[in-house]
Amino acid sequence: MVTIPYIGQIIVGMTTIHDVAKRAGVAPITVSRVINNSGYVSEGTRERVETAVLELGYVPSGPARSLRLKRTNSIALVLTDITNPFFTTIARGVEDVAGAAGYTVTYCNTDEDESKELRNISLLLQQQVDGILLVPALSKVDTVNLIEGYKVPVVVLDRRIPEVDADIVRCDSVDGAYKLVSYLLKLGHRRIAILTGPEGTSTADDRLAGYKWAMSEYGLDIGKDWIFRGTFTQDSGFDMAQRAARLNPRPSAIFAANNFIAIGAMKALQELALSVPEDISLVGFDDLPESLVVFPFLTVVAQPAYQMAQEATLLLLARIAGEAPQERQELVLPTKLIIRLSAERLPG
Repeated sequence: MVTIPYIGQIIVGMTTIHDVAKRAGVAPITVSRVINNSGYVSEGTRERVETAVLELGYVPSGPARSLRLKRTNSIALVLTDITNPFFTTIARGVEDVAGAAGYTVTYCNTDEDESKELRNISLLLQQQVDGILLVPALSKVDTVNLIEGYKVPVVVLDRRIPEVDADIVRCDSVDGAYKLVSYLLKLGHRRIAILTGPEGTSTADDRLAGYKWAMSEYGLDIGKDWIFRGTFTQDSGFDMAQRAARLNPRPSAIFAANNFIAIGAMKALQELALSVPEDISLVGFDDLPESLVVFPFLTVVAQPAYQMAQEATLLLLARIAGEAPQERQELVLPTKLIIRLSAERLPG
């Protein structure tokens, strides 16, 4: 994975491919190869070019930099992992609202990769989409500043970006995590491990904050051994759960900070011959579709993903039409605690 650092302010203007080439110390044809992902370019060279593109705010299409004379009736949805059922529901909600309004939707997947996010955004701006719904890989302002620099409306979805001047539609991850961990504490659990995502991703950080909030209310010291950082994937959930289960003393409960982490954790505990909830309780953030479980089992905090997508799309379409309030909007939707069978009360 190539990480693109941000240095200084994004420069928006009549930046050319030659400006990017000069900044990166390469020939213009090399910049073209990186942008269009055609031909061989070494990883180090690609990183220098992508950094220059971000720093200069370069978009290849000249018309994308000029005043828009007509709409394309298309919007884009940029997701971090379209295989996740949560984001699949998001996609369905976006398409239903956009389709009813006569818009087509282009989907992009970033795999939580900043450089891939930048390439996708650059291509979308080149295609002159009318607006972008963005689930950001990290809580940084760079990508949003780039989009807004080209006068394209953007709504940040699911995650927050501190100090960004953009519309945001998300759920309250801090409160949702607090609800789940408070439930475990009321069941008598005190050794609670959290398996969360990478630092700098707002949903991962907020769910950790909710966990700490609940634990602190019970006067519990939170050792660093109880906090596991990974990615929002099944493989990472599997790895983190195996490490958590090998702690001495072993946690009596695990809080998985998203549904894929929870699936991986369940597989890991099964491999270790640990039963849920008899040997260890398990709760998760985001519900799982019935197609992935034999029967509803996991205690979760569920987000209204479809509603979130609807609200974000409606706001984006209003922004495109010039009908949204001038002041940027932040809509925070509530979560819902769903109690099932994967957590049980401790004896005594």
